Amino acid sequence: QGSQKRSNSTPETPRPKRTLSSRSPYALFSPNSFSPSVTPSQKYTSRSSRGEVVASFGSVQGPSWSGRSGAGCTPKLFGVPEENLTKSYKFMFQKALDVREVLSWRIEELGDVLKNHHHLEEFASVLLPAQEPVTVLGQIGCDSNGKLNAKSVVLEGDREHSSGGQIPLDLSELKEYSLFPGQIVALEGTNSTGRMMVVSKLYEV
Repeated sequence: QGSQKRSNSTPETPRPKRTLSSRSPYALFSPNSFSPSVTPSQKYTSRSSRGEVVASFGSVQGPSWSGRSGAGCTPKLFGVPEENLTKSYKFMFQKALDVREVLSWRIEELGDVLKNHHHLEEFASVLLPAQEPVTVLGQIGCDSNGKLNAKSVVLEGDREHSSGGQIPLDLSELKEYSLFPGQIVALEGTNSTGRMMVVSKLYEV
């Protein structure tokens, strides 16, 4: 009783493929069985209806345009030359320094609004120790990558008064507050050690 030798399939002697029977589902549900008279699609470049008008509206077809004595005209910029693009420009491209300039200008602008609305005195620096209550200006930040909570709130001072320095905030003396990262606020409090500011009042925009 010898075992039957398995036939080797090589590129020189390929194994014969089994033909699909008529009862196979692939033969029953094939594109040929559903649409046996399908015509092959024409190539896009060899189409014969290129430029053909399919539908039109109105009676004027192809109006002609003509100019008078405009051969030597030269276009001129409308408006201030600094506000017009005369060379290639990177669209949606921002430098980090430009973004910082806009944010600093925004802090100064809202600082003036806070000062006029709440009748505040001149802003102090967040980096200098102060035994008496002082008013500082800056934006809310977080000391870590986690979510903002009462223990992780820092104030990034403005560039004009605080040179962009940061200081942690102690919010335990405030009855209620609602802060978010990036919020521009003015604070009144004491900074006795120069390392943490105990906030007593919060002025929002």
